[in-house]
Amino acid sequence: MITIKSAREIEGMAESGAILAGMHKAVADIIRPGVSSWEIEKVGREYIESHGAIPAELGFEGYKYATCVSINDEVAHAVPRKGLDLKAGDIVAVDTVVDYHGYFSDSCWTYAVGEISEKKAKADGHHQAGVVPRIDAAQVGNRIGDIGYAIQHFTEDEHGYGDVRELIGHGIQPTMHESPNVPHYGEPGHGLRLKAGMTITIEPMITTGTWKIKAKQVPNDDWEYYVTADGSDCAQYEHTIVITDDGPKILTSQDPVADAKYLLK
Repeated sequence: MITIKSAREIEGMAESGAILAGMHKAVADIIRPGVSSWEIEKVGREYIESHGAIPAELGFEGYKYATCVSINDEVAHAVPRKGLDLKAGDIVAVDTVVDYHGYFSDSCWTYAVGEISEKKAKADGHHQAGVVPRIDAAQVGNRIGDIGYAIQHFTEDEHGYGDVRELIGHGIQPTMHESPNVPHYGEPGHGLRLKAGMTITIEPMITTGTWKIKAKQVPNDDWEYYVTADGSDCAQYEHTIVITDDGPKILTSQDPVADAKYLLK
């Protein structure tokens, strides 16, 4: 069921999103060669909990951690690991969900570790630069397919990268995952019509190679995560947004200057 959020609910989600944005900034401060993915987990969890919120990934469908930490060819749902140190040239995506007094926000960000290759830098830079403009497709009266088409056209047609199909965005609130599904590919004018008050995530996973992925299993565990099918690198940026009569508004913004037109007044 798709719910239209009240002004009170949207404000609560914005407060949750501000905590999540702050967590990403705290994580960014420690990312460098030699830092383990487990340290990212510790800093992320401590930040969320110290701000009176709950790391909602923890315990969700059996997941044992507060964050997902995906490195290089890891597309999504990779676990933080003790002893796995970041190296110069890596890219690392950190994804988590915050529950603040029952209000949810979901965001992922990709970070460069030291100097990265030109190929990685172009893919990451194009992806980051392209996330917010693609959000423009989330207008009242548009359809889900308009969002997917905008992302796919930018990613594959304009820049020649892979646009992962199997993992998609979703509605959010009153739980972490709600209807509707929000694919990052599609046909304009197709799919559910967007209405003011809908809250969704837009979270494309962009690769330097194929859009296809495959599953892997954590050793000595039954948790499954995803990597690119050809070993190419993957970057992901994700925002939680609300659709309004004044255009889409980002609830997880980390940059109030760059995102000024997308912020709630």
